[in-house]
Amino acid sequence: MLKLETRPQPSSFWSYGSPVLALVVTVIIGVILFSALGKDPVRGLQVFFWEPIKSSYALSELVVKATPLLLIALGLAVCFRSNVWNIGAEGQYILGAIGASGVALLADKGTGGGIVVAIVLAGILGGMLWAAITALLRDKFNANEILVSLMLVYVAIQVLQFLVLGPWKDPHGYNFPQTKTFDAITRIPKLMEGSRLNIGVILALLGVAGFWVFLFRTRSGFALQVGGLAPHAARYAGFSSRKAMWTALLVSGGMAGLAGALEVAGPIGQLTPHVPVGYGFAAIIVAFVGRLHPVGMVFSAILMSMFYIGGELAQSRLGLPKSLTGVFQGLLLFSLLACDTLVNYRLRFKRA
Repeated sequence: MLKLETRPQPSSFWSYGSPVLALVVTVIIGVILFSALGKDPVRGLQVFFWEPIKSSYALSELVVKATPLLLIALGLAVCFRSNVWNIGAEGQYILGAIGASGVALLADKGTGGGIVVAIVLAGILGGMLWAAITALLRDKFNANEILVSLMLVYVAIQVLQFLVLGPWKDPHGYNFPQTKTFDAITRIPKLMEGSRLNIGVILALLGVAGFWVFLFRTRSGFALQVGGLAPHAARYAGFSSRKAMWTALLVSGGMAGLAGALEVAGPIGQLTPHVPVGYGFAAIIVAFVGRLHPVGMVFSAILMSMFYIGGELAQSRLGLPKSLTGVFQGLLLFSLLACDTLVNYRLRFKRA
């Protein structure tokens, strides 16, 4: 009989090396997958791991994709370290995009550049508002935050559909379900001409530094983590689990909303039904592959954005379905879970 036994002392090396091993396993399975589909495995891996970094423009697009993933993952890391399972960051991302779009659509010829700040703040508040619904139901009615936050994603999608098909629909948009293109004054400032890179990248890197300080150098961050690891010990030490839950969800929602605002007022430039592309769900993988550490999540966000770009290139150049992006994301997550299991447990064959 095959049994799992807890290792007395898990290897610290493999605990941190597990994401790298998971990536290697994902690549190996990817080679098998390309061969099964009748495609050249070398060409397939080139599309996913070389094309996104082979030029300065490709690198800039890689960073553009990685920015929202990193922002959302930073907020989710706070939740997960607090043992609060926010699975609905996609909905908070959508509400952030809606809030930012609402402010951007108010702009006219006399609007000043300060509206960009209002757009960003509206996005943050939109995400926090959506996360607050989950926090309220968890706090007052002990509702499961996993189910509530996840179901609110689909409510957010319906709100988005209503707006772009109804009151915010561009009357000169040839009946397409989208808002008008935002005025130039409302767009997030770019870092360089000829590229879609904007100041969102700087905000994301500042977020990495800020969350590292918050989680590992402040009493509040310590209280959140203690509450997640040992709720009884946290209560004994005088930490409020209720405050920790509200803080974690609001911070997570705000970061997702910020990502949504930067997307619609940045690379996209308008609100469309295609704003939700799964960043909120992919950021969960980013958070865990990055070991819930702000610095680790920088690298995992870049890796995940390579999967996004590789999936798009595989569709156009290899004739493969775009859903291959989700396949690689799922492979990475399951490989990581398997590696983590073998790091903490060992297989033993015993007679029944």
